[in-house]
Amino acid sequence: MTGTMSRIRTYAPGAAVAAVWLGVAVAQTVNAQTAGQADKVNTVLGEQVKTEQAAQASQKRIAALDEEASGMLAEYRQASAEATGLKDYNDQLATQVRSQSDELATMTRQLGEIETTSREALPMMQKMVWTLGQFVKLDVPFLPDERANRIAQLEDMMTRADVSVSEKYRRIVEAYQIEIEYGRTIEAYQGKVGDKTVDFLRAGRVALLYQALDGGETGYWDADAKQWKPDNDYDDAIKAGLKVAKKQAAPDFIRLPVHASKQVTR
Repeated sequence: MTGTMSRIRTYAPGAAVAAVWLGVAVAQTVNAQTAGQADKVNTVLGEQVKTEQAAQASQKRIAALDEEASGMLAEYRQASAEATGLKDYNDQLATQVRSQSDELATMTRQLGEIETTSREALPMMQKMVWTLGQFVKLDVPFLPDERANRIAQLEDMMTRADVSVSEKYRRIVEAYQIEIEYGRTIEAYQGKVGDKTVDFLRAGRVALLYQALDGGETGYWDADAKQWKPDNDYDDAIKAGLKVAKKQAAPDFIRLPVHASKQVTR
C-alpha cells in the first residue's frame, strides 16, 4: 500500500501537468477555431459593408444621372420652343423683307424715273420747297427755329450740284412727312413767349398752349388774332397735357381751346 501510494503520489503531478497542457491545447484550438470563424464573419461583414457602400454609390450616381437627364430634357424642350419661336420670327421677317424689297424696287424705279426727267422734276421740287415754306409761315407757330432751319437747308440743297436729283426729292418728301406727323402727335418743349421762358404744349395742329415755368401764367395761340393770349382758365388742362406729353401720365381727355372755322357767306 505504501509503495503503491508512493507511486501514485510520484506520478500524479505529471498527470496534472499533462491535463493542463491538454486543456491549453484544447483552448488554443478552440480559440483558433473561434478566431478563424471571427475572421470569416468579419470578412463577410466587410464584404457586405462594401456591397452596401457600392450600392449607395451606385444609387447616388443613378440619382445624379436622372437629375442630369431631367435637366437636359428641360433644356431640350426650352431650346425646341425657342427654335420654333425663332422659325416663326424668321418667317415673319422674311415676309417683311420681301415687302420692303418690293417697296425698295418701286422706289428705286421711281427715283430712276426722276433722274431721267430731272428737267421737269427740278422746277416741281423748287415749288414743293416754296410751298412748304409758306405753309410753315402760316401754320401754328410751334418749333419755329427748327422748322425754319429745315426749310433753309432744303433751299440751300436745291442750289447744290453735288446732290443728286433723287436725293433732293427724298429729303423734300422727308420734310413733308415730318410736317404731316406734327398733326398726329402731342409734344412738350420749352421756348419763349416774349421775355418769359415757358413750357409749350402742342396738341397736333389743333392747339398750342404755354405755361410759365413758375406756373404763374397760362395761355394759348389765338389763330384769329395771330398772337398769344393769356388765359389761366386752361391752367389745369395744360398741366395735365404736359404730363401726358412728357409720358409722366397715361393719355387722357383734356380741355383745349380749338380754333373754330369761320363760315364764309356768299
